Amino acid sequence: MTGQRVLMVHSGGFTSRQWRKLGEALAPDYRVLAPDLLGYGESGPWPDGQPVHFRQDLALLESLLDREPDAGPAHLVGHSYGGFLALKLALARPELVRSIAAYEPVAFGILDDVEDAEARSALDLVRTEWTPDASGSDEAWLRGFVDWWNGPGAWDHLAEETRASFRALGWKVFQEVISLAADRTDRATYATIAVPTLLLAGANSP
Repeated sequence: MTGQRVLMVHSGGFTSRQWRKLGEALAPDYRVLAPDLLGYGESGPWPDGQPVHFRQDLALLESLLDREPDAGPAHLVGHSYGGFLALKLALARPELVRSIAAYEPVAFGILDDVEDAEARSALDLVRTEWTPDASGSDEAWLRGFVDWWNGPGAWDHLAEETRASFRALGWKVFQEVISLAADRTDRATYATIAVPTLLLAGANSP
Protein backbone atom coordinates (compact mmCIF):
# COMPACT_ATOMS: atom_id res chain seq x y z
CA MET A 1 0.00 0.00 0.00
CA THR A 2 3.02 2.24 -0.25
CA GLY A 3 2.18 5.58 -1.74
CA GLN A 4 -1.53 5.73 -0.92
CA ARG A 5 -2.55 9.10 0.44
CA VAL A 6 -3.67 9.72 4.01
CA LEU A 7 -5.44 13.01 4.60
CA MET A 8 -5.43 13.98 8.29
CA VAL A 9 -7.87 16.70 9.34
CA HIS A 10 -7.28 18.45 12.66
CA SER A 11 -9.82 19.48 15.27
CA GLY A 12 -11.14 22.98 15.83
CA GLY A 13 -8.79 25.01 18.01
CA PHE A 14 -5.73 22.98 16.96
CA THR A 15 -3.52 22.88 13.85
CA SER A 16 -2.02 20.17 11.67
CA ARG A 17 0.66 19.81 14.35
CA GLN A 18 -1.91 17.64 16.10
CA TRP A 19 -0.94 14.86 13.68
CA ARG A 20 2.85 15.20 13.83
CA LYS A 21 3.59 11.89 15.56
CA LEU A 22 0.99 9.93 13.61
CA GLY A 23 2.27 11.45 10.40
CA GLU A 24 5.81 10.39 11.22
CA ALA A 25 4.62 6.85 11.93
CA LEU A 26 2.73 6.62 8.62
CA ALA A 27 5.27 8.38 6.42
CA PRO A 28 7.36 5.28 5.54
CA ASP A 29 4.35 3.60 3.90
CA TYR A 30 1.92 6.38 2.96
CA ARG A 31 1.92 9.86 1.50
CA VAL A 32 0.74 11.99 4.39
CA LEU A 33 -1.30 15.14 3.80
CA ALA A 34 -1.91 17.23 6.92
CA PRO A 35 -3.19 20.67 5.94
CA ASP A 36 -4.04 23.57 8.21
CA LEU A 37 -7.71 24.42 7.89
CA LEU A 38 -8.77 27.99 7.14
CA GLY A 39 -7.68 30.36 9.88
CA TYR A 40 -5.03 28.03 11.28
CA GLY A 41 -1.25 27.76 11.02
CA GLU A 42 0.10 28.14 7.51
CA SER A 43 -3.35 29.02 6.14
CA GLY A 44 -3.06 32.34 7.95
CA PRO A 45 -5.47 33.99 10.39
CA TRP A 46 -9.13 34.33 9.53
CA PRO A 47 -10.30 37.96 9.85
CA ASP A 48 -12.36 38.55 12.99
CA GLY A 49 -15.97 39.21 12.15
CA GLN A 50 -15.80 37.76 8.63
CA PRO A 51 -18.29 34.89 8.31
CA VAL A 52 -16.99 31.43 7.48
CA HIS A 53 -18.84 28.13 7.05
CA PHE A 54 -17.63 24.54 7.30
CA ARG A 55 -18.34 24.20 3.57
CA GLN A 56 -15.32 26.44 2.92
CA ASP A 57 -13.03 24.08 4.85
CA LEU A 58 -14.61 21.18 2.98
CA ALA A 59 -13.81 22.88 -0.34
CA LEU A 60 -10.21 23.33 0.82
CA LEU A 61 -9.87 19.59 1.45
CA GLU A 62 -11.48 18.70 -1.87
CA SER A 63 -9.12 21.00 -3.75
CA LEU A 64 -6.13 19.45 -2.00
CA LEU A 65 -7.09 15.95 -3.14
CA ASP A 66 -8.06 17.17 -6.61
CA ARG A 67 -4.54 18.47 -7.24
CA GLU A 68 -3.44 14.88 -7.89
CA PRO A 69 -6.24 13.39 -9.99
CA ASP A 70 -4.27 10.23 -10.72
CA ALA A 71 -3.27 9.52 -7.11
CA GLY A 72 -6.37 7.52 -6.29
CA PRO A 73 -8.69 7.87 -3.31
CA ALA A 74 -7.28 8.79 0.11
CA HIS A 75 -7.64 7.40 3.59
CA LEU A 76 -9.24 10.09 5.79
CA VAL A 77 -8.36 10.58 9.44
CA GLY A 78 -10.16 13.24 11.45
CA HIS A 79 -10.72 14.41 15.01
CA SER A 80 -13.89 16.21 16.18
CA TYR A 81 -14.48 18.98 13.61
CA GLY A 82 -11.95 17.22 11.39
CA GLY A 83 -13.89 13.97 11.73
CA PHE A 84 -17.08 15.76 10.76
CA LEU A 85 -15.35 17.17 7.67
CA ALA A 86 -14.07 13.70 6.76
CA LEU A 87 -17.61 12.30 6.82
CA LYS A 88 -18.94 15.24 4.82
CA LEU A 89 -16.14 14.80 2.27
CA ALA A 90 -17.07 11.15 1.86
CA LEU A 91 -20.66 12.17 1.16
CA ALA A 92 -19.78 14.99 -1.22
CA ARG A 93 -16.96 13.30 -3.13
CA PRO A 94 -17.04 9.53 -2.51
CA GLU A 95 -14.63 8.90 -5.37
CA LEU A 96 -11.91 10.68 -3.37
CA VAL A 97 -12.22 8.48 -0.27
CA ARG A 98 -10.73 5.03 0.37
CA SER A 99 -11.49 4.72 4.10
CA ILE A 100 -12.32 6.82 7.17
CA ALA A 101 -11.08 6.82 10.76
CA ALA A 102 -12.87 9.49 12.79
CA TYR A 103 -12.44 10.22 16.48
CA GLU A 104 -15.62 11.77 17.92
CA PRO A 105 -16.85 13.47 14.75
CA VAL A 106 -19.26 16.26 15.72
CA ALA A 107 -22.00 15.09 13.34
CA PHE A 108 -24.81 16.35 15.54
CA GLY A 109 -27.38 15.98 12.77
CA ILE A 110 -27.72 12.29 13.66
CA LEU A 111 -29.38 13.21 16.96
CA ASP A 112 -33.12 12.55 16.95
CA ASP A 113 -35.27 15.33 18.39
CA VAL A 114 -37.18 12.86 20.59
CA GLU A 115 -34.87 9.90 21.24
CA ASP A 116 -31.85 12.15 21.84
CA ALA A 117 -33.63 15.03 23.55
CA GLU A 118 -31.19 15.02 26.47
CA ALA A 119 -28.17 15.29 24.17
CA ARG A 120 -29.84 18.01 22.14
CA SER A 121 -30.58 19.97 25.31
CA ALA A 122 -26.87 19.84 26.17
CA LEU A 123 -26.08 21.37 22.79
CA ASP A 124 -28.50 24.18 23.56
CA LEU A 125 -26.09 25.29 26.30
CA VAL A 126 -23.66 26.51 23.64
CA ARG A 127 -24.12 30.27 23.29
CA THR A 128 -24.76 31.41 19.72
CA GLU A 129 -23.63 35.02 20.16
CA TRP A 130 -20.05 36.27 19.88
CA THR A 131 -19.35 39.29 22.11
CA PRO A 132 -15.71 40.44 21.98
CA ASP A 133 -14.24 41.62 25.28
CA ALA A 134 -11.17 43.70 26.10
CA SER A 135 -8.91 40.96 24.70
CA GLY A 136 -10.54 41.32 21.29
CA SER A 137 -11.94 37.81 21.63
CA ASP A 138 -14.93 36.42 23.55
CA GLU A 139 -13.26 34.64 26.44
CA ALA A 140 -16.59 33.84 28.07
CA TRP A 141 -17.62 31.87 24.96
CA LEU A 142 -14.26 30.12 24.77
CA ARG A 143 -14.48 29.22 28.45
CA GLY A 144 -17.89 27.69 27.86
CA PHE A 145 -16.64 25.79 24.82
CA VAL A 146 -13.60 24.30 26.57
CA ASP A 147 -15.49 23.54 29.78
CA TRP A 148 -18.34 21.90 27.81
CA TRP A 149 -15.94 19.36 26.34
CA ASN A 150 -13.55 18.93 29.25
CA GLY A 151 -15.53 19.68 32.40
CA PRO A 152 -16.02 22.75 34.62
CA GLY A 153 -12.81 24.64 35.31
CA ALA A 154 -10.94 23.22 32.31
CA TRP A 155 -10.38 26.67 30.79
CA ASP A 156 -8.83 27.98 33.98
CA HIS A 157 -6.43 25.04 34.12
CA LEU A 158 -5.06 25.65 30.63
CA ALA A 159 -1.63 27.22 30.33
CA GLU A 160 -1.83 30.92 29.49
CA GLU A 161 -0.07 30.24 26.20
CA THR A 162 -2.84 27.80 25.26
CA ARG A 163 -5.57 30.25 26.27
CA ALA A 164 -3.89 32.94 24.18
CA SER A 165 -3.89 30.59 21.19
CA PHE A 166 -7.61 29.93 21.64
CA ARG A 167 -8.28 33.67 21.85
CA ALA A 168 -6.44 34.23 18.56
CA LEU A 169 -8.47 31.47 16.88
CA GLY A 170 -11.69 32.17 18.76
CA TRP A 171 -13.80 33.69 16.00
CA LYS A 172 -13.02 30.87 13.56
CA VAL A 173 -13.77 28.21 16.19
CA PHE A 174 -17.05 29.96 17.00
CA GLN A 175 -18.02 30.02 13.32
CA GLU A 176 -17.18 26.33 12.96
CA VAL A 177 -19.41 25.44 15.91
CA ILE A 178 -22.32 27.55 14.71
CA SER A 179 -22.22 26.19 11.16
CA LEU A 180 -21.80 22.51 12.06
CA ALA A 181 -24.42 22.69 14.82
CA ALA A 182 -26.95 23.89 12.24
CA ASP A 183 -26.19 20.98 9.90
CA ARG A 184 -28.98 18.40 9.79
CA THR A 185 -27.35 15.58 7.83
CA ASP A 186 -29.12 12.58 9.34
CA ARG A 187 -28.26 8.98 10.14
CA ALA A 188 -29.73 7.61 6.93
CA THR A 189 -27.57 9.91 4.85
CA TYR A 190 -24.37 9.04 6.68
CA ALA A 191 -25.32 5.37 6.31
CA THR A 192 -24.85 5.72 2.56
CA ILE A 193 -21.07 6.02 3.07
CA ALA A 194 -19.81 2.76 1.61
CA VAL A 195 -16.08 2.82 2.40
CA PRO A 196 -14.63 1.10 5.51
CA THR A 197 -15.26 3.45 8.41
CA LEU A 198 -13.92 3.36 11.97
CA LEU A 199 -15.59 5.58 14.57
CA LEU A 200 -13.87 6.07 17.91
CA ALA A 201 -14.90 7.82 21.12
CA GLY A 202 -13.56 8.45 24.60
CA ALA A 203 -15.28 6.73 27.52
CA ASN A 204 -15.76 9.96 29.49
CA SER A 205 -16.38 12.42 26.68
CA PRO A 206 -19.74 14.14 26.17
